[in-house]
Amino acid sequence: MAKKDKNTKTGVEAFEKYYSELYGERWASLRAALLDKSRQLEYSNSLLKPYYLDIGSVRAAMTLPLENAEKIADFCAAPGGKSLVIATLMMKNATLVSNERSRERKNRLKKVLDEHLKEDVRSRVSVLGFDASRWCNYERDAYDCILLDVPCSSERHVIADAKYLSQWSPARIRNLATTQWALLSSAFLVLKNGGYMVYSTCALSTAENDDVISKLIKKYPEVDIVPLEEKGENGLCDGEKTEYGIHVLPDKQNGAGPLFFSLIHKKAIT
Repeated sequence: MAKKDKNTKTGVEAFEKYYSELYGERWASLRAALLDKSRQLEYSNSLLKPYYLDIGSVRAAMTLPLENAEKIADFCAAPGGKSLVIATLMMKNATLVSNERSRERKNRLKKVLDEHLKEDVRSRVSVLGFDASRWCNYERDAYDCILLDVPCSSERHVIADAKYLSQWSPARIRNLATTQWALLSSAFLVLKNGGYMVYSTCALSTAENDDVISKLIKKYPEVDIVPLEEKGENGLCDGEKTEYGIHVLPDKQNGAGPLFFSLIHKKAIT
């Protein structure tokens, strides 16, 4: 493994090189923050018991405009924190599809929803286990709002695990970006005209964040990116503006994040 590190194709040196080039002098403080504890929020709004999740994740979920949404989907929902936020904020006549492809993670998702949601809300939440990147093959223009929290690099977990860190390479980001694009392009087709979608990751790289959104903008003229404020409301964390969204980074937000999110509106084209 040391040999791989020396030629900086995989492993610790490759990881350090990639992110130090991406963040420059800031990487040292960001790296230290990633190794520290994340900033968790005790979310208890209308739940049977509190659920703890990153405060940046709460802000991302709360960015989804639910005021007139009757059909809502969370396409990569496990472990379930963002679905809980949506379920407690959606209208009383609204329904939520919480989807998770992995059987193990789907079971965990169901357990979280069962243990935290009141019966009147839980009865309006369906748990499915489909591949969301292929959803558009079976259903289109179907949901008023979609949350798409895609699989990503999750550097906070990688940097804390010697095994994963030793296996890291830039190819990981390229492969994930391909998966993210498949999910985003499918979800956009499933979104209703006039609907809203939040695309989010817990990744540091632009390749997994703004670059994926940029690809969507180039492909579909219906894409409208809604400007978001850096300041978080109601005690939620602030973030930093990027080209198409907000990036919550732990060195500036007292441990919150990393969490990138972008709000996408699907315009009706006449």
